[in-house]
Formats: sequence, C-alpha cells, structure tokens
Amino acid sequence: MSKYGIGQPVLRFEDPRLLRGQGRFINDVNLHGQAHAVFVRSPHAHAKILSIDTEAAKQAPGVVAVLTGHDVAADGLGMPKANMPRKRPDGKPMFAPQRPPLVTDRVRYVGDPVVMVIADTLAEAKDAAERIVIEYDPLPSVTSTEDTVKPGAPVVWDDCPDNISNNVERGNKAATDEAIKGAAKVVKRRYVITRVHAQYMEPRGTLATYDQGEDRMILYADVQYPHRVRNMLAQNVFKVPESKMRVIAQDVGGGFGTKGWQYVEHRLTLWAARKLLRPVKWTCERSEAVMADEHGRDNIGEIELALDKDNKFVALRLNMLANIGAYVGSDRNLLSPFGMIGTVLGVYLIPKAYINVVGVLSNTNPTAPYRGAGRPEAIYLIERLLDDAARELGVDRIELRRKNMLPETSLPYQSPVGPFYDCGKFEENLDMALKLADVAGFAARQAEAKKRGKLRGLGIVNAIEQAAGTAQPEYAEIRFNPSGTAALLMGTKAQGQGHETMFKQILNERLGIDPKDVQFIDGDTDRVAFGMGTNGSRSTVLGGSALYVAAGKVIEKGKRIAGHLLEAGEQDIEFKEGTFTVKGTDKSVPLKQVAMAAFNPTKWPKGFEGGLYENATFLGQKDTFPNGCHICEVEVDPDTGEVKLDRYSVVDDVGTVMNPIGLKGQIHGGVAQGVGQILSEQVVWDRESGQLLTASFLDYAMPRADSMCSMEIKSNPVPTQYNPLGAKGAGEAGTVGAMPVVMNAIMDALAPLGVKDVAMPATSQNVWRAIQEAKAG
Repeated sequence: MSKYGIGQPVLRFEDPRLLRGQGRFINDVNLHGQAHAVFVRSPHAHAKILSIDTEAAKQAPGVVAVLTGHDVAADGLGMPKANMPRKRPDGKPMFAPQRPPLVTDRVRYVGDPVVMVIADTLAEAKDAAERIVIEYDPLPSVTSTEDTVKPGAPVVWDDCPDNISNNVERGNKAATDEAIKGAAKVVKRRYVITRVHAQYMEPRGTLATYDQGEDRMILYADVQYPHRVRNMLAQNVFKVPESKMRVIAQDVGGGFGTKGWQYVEHRLTLWAARKLLRPVKWTCERSEAVMADEHGRDNIGEIELALDKDNKFVALRLNMLANIGAYVGSDRNLLSPFGMIGTVLGVYLIPKAYINVVGVLSNTNPTAPYRGAGRPEAIYLIERLLDDAARELGVDRIELRRKNMLPETSLPYQSPVGPFYDCGKFEENLDMALKLADVAGFAARQAEAKKRGKLRGLGIVNAIEQAAGTAQPEYAEIRFNPSGTAALLMGTKAQGQGHETMFKQILNERLGIDPKDVQFIDGDTDRVAFGMGTNGSRSTVLGGSALYVAAGKVIEKGKRIAGHLLEAGEQDIEFKEGTFTVKGTDKSVPLKQVAMAAFNPTKWPKGFEGGLYENATFLGQKDTFPNGCHICEVEVDPDTGEVKLDRYSVVDDVGTVMNPIGLKGQIHGGVAQGVGQILSEQVVWDRESGQLLTASFLDYAMPRADSMCSMEIKSNPVPTQYNPLGAKGAGEAGTVGAMPVVMNAIMDALAPLGVKDVAMPATSQNVWRAIQEAKAG
C-alpha cells in the first residue's frame, strides 16, 4: 500500500508554508495604487434615516469618494434574491425582503451599512468616516426570537406585520397528531438554541480591481464558493457576462459556512473600483465582524415525543421558530435549519412525525449556514428530549435509546420526514463508544468527584447528519505537463481543512503519482473551469469522487498510448500502482513516461488526440449520512457554577476514511465549536434598546484551551455505495454531536439538585442561577 494513498496518516502538505508565514490570506494581497474603504454602520437596531451629511467627509485629507445607497441606485446595481419556493403559514407567498448594499431609508439592525468612505490610506478613510453626520429617528426593535411573534411586537417590515417570513412543513401532520393523542405517554419540552458567530482566525476582507482595457472586474475575496459568487455578481448585480468577472480566493483563515457566499462589501468594492478606476480594499476589523457578518443558529424548538406502554416511540412533533434576521438576501438565509431539520428523528425508529419550522424576521443580522447548518440543532433537540424523557419516565437512558434504535437490518431506511439512511451500524457505534469511554467506571468517578464537592455528569448521544447534498455537482481536472508532472484543479475551496493533502492522496491511490509532482489549484474562476465550492461536508464526497472519475479517464486514455509504446492491443493493457503492464507479461511502462509520450507526436498511436488532461463532474445519487456516538463527562462546581470537561470520546462513521490524521483534526475542531456554543459563546442584544452587547472578545466568550479536554476518537467506517469513494463527509460531524452531549452531561450532573434546565450557554452564571432556582423551588 502506498504511503500516500487513501487511508494513510499523511501529514498535511499545506502546513510548512503556513507555519513559515508564507500563506496568502486575503489581507496579504495588495495592488499598486489601491485605496482603502471603511463602512459607516448603523448604531441603531431599528431607525429611520432622516438625513446623511457627507460634505465634511468629502473634504477630509486623502478622501477619494464618499458613497451612499443613492449612488448605488443611480448606477443601477442589482440585488440577489431568494428563489426557494416558500410560503407563509397563511398560504401567501414568502415575504423575503432583499438586502440593499447601502441603506437609504430605514436601518434594521446594528451594523446595517449606510455609507462607504474611500481614501488613499486606511487611517484617512477612518478619520473621514468620523466626519459623517447621520440623523436617525429611532424605532422600536425586536431582537429576541421568542418576542418576534408576540402580540404587539415591533414590526421589522411594514409589509409583514406579524414578522413571519415563511414556514416549512415535513411529515404527516394529521397522522402524527392522531398518534400523539392516542399514545400511552407524551414527553414535551422547549429548547432554546442561541445565536453564535463563526469568529474565524481572519475576519473577512475583499480587494477589487477593474481592468479597463479588458472591461473586466477582478475580486480577491475569502469566499467558499468562488464560481457561485462570480456568477451571482455577474448575472444579478452587474448584469454582465461571467467572462467579465473573475473571483480569486486563496488561503482562507477559517470559513465554517459564514464566509460561503457573497456579501455586500464584495459588490461595493467592485463597483467602487470600476467607478474610480483604481483598486479598492476593505478589511473587516475584529470589532466590526459581529456587526458585519451573518450569524448562525438562533431558534426555539417545542418538541414532543409519544411512546407506547412499552416505551417504544410512536410519534414525534416539532414546532420551531427560526430567527432569520432582518433580510433574506438569498437562498442562503433559508438553508438552516429549514433544509437539515429532517435528522431531528436521529437514529431512531419513529413511525410518524411532523415538523413545522417558521422563519421569523427580527432586527438582527441575517442568519445563514454555520458549521453543521441545522444538523447540530436537530440532534440537540432529539437527544436532549431523550434524556429528559428517560428521567421523566424513570428508565435507563441508554436502554431507552437502544430499544428504539434503527437496527442495521432495517437499513436502508426511509424516514417519514425525508432523509434516506442507506447504511450505518448505529448500535455498534454506541457499544464501541461505551467501551471507549469506560462508562462502566463512571459511577466510581462520580463518587470520587462527590468527595471533592463536585457534581459529575455523563452525556451520551447518538448523532447523525445529512451531508454532501445531491442538488449541486462538483468538478475536478487533472492536467498533465509535457514533463510528466501534473496540475490538479478542484472546484471545491479549502479553508484550512487539508484539501490539498486529501486530494493528492486520492490521486496517488488512483494513479500512483508522487504528491511532489502535483500542483494543487483551487479558488480561481479563471484557472478552474467550474465548481460549486465547499460547504455541507461535500468536498471529499463530491469533489473527491469527481477526481476519482477524472483519474479513471486518464487511465483509459493512457492505455492507448501504453499499448502503442508496448506494441500491444489497448485491451491487453492493465493499470496498477502507477504502471501500465501488458497482461500476463513483465512488459510495462510507468504513467509518467506515458504522460510525456502524450505530448510527443512521434509516439502517438494512429488517430490519437495528443495531450493528457481529463476532467469530470460528479453528482451524487443520494445525500450521505455521517453518524456516530459521542460521550462526555463534566464536573460542575455547585458553589460557583463552573463547568469543566473531563473526558470526551467519539466513535464516528464518516464512510471511507481518507486520512485518519486529517479526520481527527476535523473532529477536534468541530467538537471545539460545539463546546464553545454550549459553554460560553452567544451573540447578545439588549432586549429593550436592541444594542449589540457582544461586539468584541471582551464580551463574546470564545472557548480556550482550558475549555477542552483530551479526546479519544475511534472510527467505525461503513462506506456508502452512492459514490465511488464510499465517503460520507467529516467536516461537521464533531459539532453535530458536541452540542447535545455537553449539555446532556451538564444536565446529568445537575439532575440530583432538581435542575430541569439551564439557559444556553451554560456559563458559570447561568448554571449557578439554575442551581439557586432549583433550591428555591
């Protein structure tokens, strides 16, 4: 087996240059003569704009331009819009207000951009921005999800007085209602999942330039879908052919979904660069990021589980409020949790189910996919409910899960709310995790903690997620050079996941090419012909499969040349481990030599088309379903409310494992983000004034090294048959399991005190308050 092939623990090829400071992140890119942009943003959650005075700013030193939404409108820039077919609960069409790049009349959240200031230097742009005078008439605002639909709530848009944008239903409502009505037992809970921000290492940025000679715009940006961004900017905003637009995304300092799509700053810097005939750069500062970016999560679920007299599940009903913010700028703002909520049934046999998700508008930033994009929320709801049900019914939570788990013999399984689970060993995951985590020894550890005055809790969850959606294909190209080396061009876009290493491993497995002989290219719409980008754990599944297919085309074309070189028929040539061989003989020729011959006409067979470059576009047959079991132990200090993670174990099934080192890194990172949301992270507004209270790291509490503990990770891969690699996706699996398992562990620790719920995040203050309320009760 090759040391670089699929399944090998290969260290990342990207790391040396990144560790040496040789990365090319968005803020590393600079162009001669560039100007710098600063945005003046709304300090109000909701207000009418009475006037905008820019005269003093225009006279400031170094100022090149001061632009408002009126200038945007005068130049006829278009706006993208949501296209998903959605309706409101009353049957009327979805209310989906488009997002203007610069607001002219009424701001609707703190951070809404109003004025763009451009100057020769960043300092001059900042100074000039402070001279702008905007007169506002503040209006009542609503920032809390639960408040949006209360009678008398402030109205975000006059044309939508109930603040309901749309709703999505899945399953059979009548059958579910009937099953719940006739059930022996019903357990009902309400869970609040808070809003968070991605807080990537490098905040967003953009550098735009206009080539007057070619009448062409070029955007450098840290986006996850370069081709889709190009297409949208060309078609919907500037209304020019795609050939007039180029998007380049190089190194990205973390994306997590939040950097996926096009933001207003992208179109505005492009517009300004074309208008001013000089490059325009904008760099988001850390204190601006929470105001400027889309957010994640933010929903409230009322969920009911019905059981028969033997504690077998008979039905589940979920009614959810999902906060989508002030605008619906594209379908992106409708993707989570609407698109992924189907996995709320988890890995359990629940014959009847109904889900209703209502998207509500608020005076907050729009929400969009953030690591997991609805799947962590879904598993949080079902797994929290199962623990609460076990406590309420007085049964063992592990046995309740085991009794209702989908057995391997039931797969493939069509869920009543949409997902199609093709394969998995759910009970085996559970058994492996129980052993890996030494759950049998938990009681002794709990007793020892009690002697030290600590409360020890155990969380156990079974996670499953819907990944690598089949709605969009992916592209790969292998382009050999005359020297026999190759370029690998991928339509996906890396943001730190190790794509270069993983894709080179697939290429090595298929063609035997030394990774040192392969140039990796992604993120440039001029160099890569097509691509849908990176999101939803799709890169290995779809991008890797496209590469697998393209490599197969290389092999088939290579057989023609090899046959000619070896004086044998094409049908007599076989390929293995980078070498073409005549069947049954020792006559062979390596791929590198065949590739070189492909560029030498004297070595071509008759009728051969020279060169060796092949591409493929792959669309999966069905979505994939990564799954696993997470087990966590925490200790809680009852006097202070402090929570400490002590043990964490994961058994995961992501299908075929490309690189065990890379997989563990993905699991670690995903778990850290899930832990962060449960223990500390939250975007908070003042409920009365609508003021943002968590605009910087002084107030937005990120997880730190001491928030985590060591992790035990073991794989239990069950390859899927729906792509040639058997891969299911790994990028979001850690987060999907981490959110519920940490909270379940906390609740298990607090259960002896009578605590029924803890507000998310489970900060020391929230935990302490819950303990005091339980004591008072």
